[in-house]
Amino acid sequence: MTAAALTSPQRRGACPGLSVPMTTGDGLLVRLLPIGTMALDAFAGLCVAARQHGNGIIEVTSRGSIQIRGLSAVSVPRFAAAVAGLGIVAGDGIPVLINPLAGLDAEDIIDAGALAADLRLALAQRSLTSKLSAKVSVAIDGGGAIDLDGIAADVRLRAQAVNGVAALCVSVGGDRQRAVHLGCVACQDGVEVTIRLLEVLAQRGRVRAREVLAAEGIAAFHSAVEDLLISAVGCRDSGHRRKEPLGLHGLRDGTFAYGVGLAFGHADATSLQRLSETAEAAGASGMRAAPGRVLIIVGLTQQTSSPFAAAAEALGFIVRGDDPRRHVIACAGAPICASADIAARALAPQIAVAAAPHLDGSFKIHISGCAKGCAHPAPAALTIVGTSSGCALIANGSTRDVPFKIVTTNELPDAVAEIARDRKREENHV
Repeated sequence: MTAAALTSPQRRGACPGLSVPMTTGDGLLVRLLPIGTMALDAFAGLCVAARQHGNGIIEVTSRGSIQIRGLSAVSVPRFAAAVAGLGIVAGDGIPVLINPLAGLDAEDIIDAGALAADLRLALAQRSLTSKLSAKVSVAIDGGGAIDLDGIAADVRLRAQAVNGVAALCVSVGGDRQRAVHLGCVACQDGVEVTIRLLEVLAQRGRVRAREVLAAEGIAAFHSAVEDLLISAVGCRDSGHRRKEPLGLHGLRDGTFAYGVGLAFGHADATSLQRLSETAEAAGASGMRAAPGRVLIIVGLTQQTSSPFAAAAEALGFIVRGDDPRRHVIACAGAPICASADIAARALAPQIAVAAAPHLDGSFKIHISGCAKGCAHPAPAALTIVGTSSGCALIANGSTRDVPFKIVTTNELPDAVAEIARDRKREENHV
């Protein structure tokens, strides 16, 4: 890692890794994708470094990455040095996403962590990364209680039983609902099939899988892996009910984990350090970052889980699925993001309060500072987009869709409350 790399801001549209930060409205931003369990004292050290070298704001993204904001060209190398001394293992290169409790979950069909480690090693031995779009990613779902169904990836591997034997369901170009299914392969071929599919992208020059599908269909991907396919059967749901990361989870060793959410995806470093200290006092052994803007504390007992959750809630974290803040997604917004026209993050608490009586899992609100929709590219029941004319309101769509109304920021809370109330009334009359 060179000094030049550490101080050269990354281009927009790329992924802001630790070695190449991205310029934002509040300084430089870096992102870590932690692998496995972070020690609690290491996470506390990360919080200290975020205060010392950045502005003290830490985010957990929808994909389970950790972002540190407010760094500068001078402080980034110092922050990187501090992180290097903490022993936090983080992914580099092509992101390989796995279930947040992989290796700990009693319901795992395969060890997604081991497969991901083999894949990262294989990718490091090739020159694929430099030939691929910075946004390309791989998702490996080992079949545990917390799924990766909502995570979009260029290549998806999902464990399932085929004729009583564990296999990998392979698909490309999206989340589980939108990705195109190719077939199933043996678990030992997981690395090879992924490499081949990524090579299809590399041959076309920094494109995404969905772009290849739109232009050429599935043929190129299918022909690259057809000799490895053992079944054309699509992924089937296993018998157990899969859970979201938030809340209590039993682990295979008899201990428990508890997922706590960051309201609107961010928290100050001091609060997060206190969360780590609270977890340590409850006897926890570590922490994992999870999709959905959640941190999962591992190694709790049944007796300490409830007191820990209560303490986390007192610190301002989300511990219950019915917390209205859980159903409002917001990007950083202005002035933190230079592209934003509205202060999405500042508006989010007002929107959550205004719509609280009508919010549930079926009604998600996405507040985006601009039309890029970074925080939530998928459709939402209500999407709010900042524009030069005000807040554009979009029903059952994404930031790319046509709004049905534009309101001022002052009018927004009342408008959202009315829309949520009308939506709830319609559902009750169905």
